[in-house]
Amino acid sequence: MGPQFAERFAKEWVDAWNAHDLDRVLSRYEDDFEMSSPIIRNLVGEISGTLKGKPAIRAYWAKALAAQPTLRFELLTVLTGVNSVTVYYKGHRGLAAEVFQFGTTGKVSKASAHYAEWQA
Repeated sequence: MGPQFAERFAKEWVDAWNAHDLDRVLSRYEDDFEMSSPIIRNLVGEISGTLKGKPAIRAYWAKALAAQPTLRFELLTVLTGVNSVTVYYKGHRGLAAEVFQFGTTGKVSKASAHYAEWQA
């Protein structure tokens, strides 16, 4: 996992979200990936803040996009780790970072969203 991979992943991820293209977004994830976010608690009522599998996460993201039809991300920087990438961006909630863990398939197996200005 090098900086070129991380930069390409981040740009494609932001572009897919800005196009509101869930199929493109989800194409970067394993079928049984896990997503954690404080927004999951409020938007879908899952107290753990974690969902697993493309069907559940697609439904959550579709609901989020419907609630924010003008959603747009601005990529600020990308951090590279061992089998992981952190995308730091500005969105409608302010500053945010998402950490992506990659599985052996080269796709995201686990992701966690973090917000600077989170309001429960």
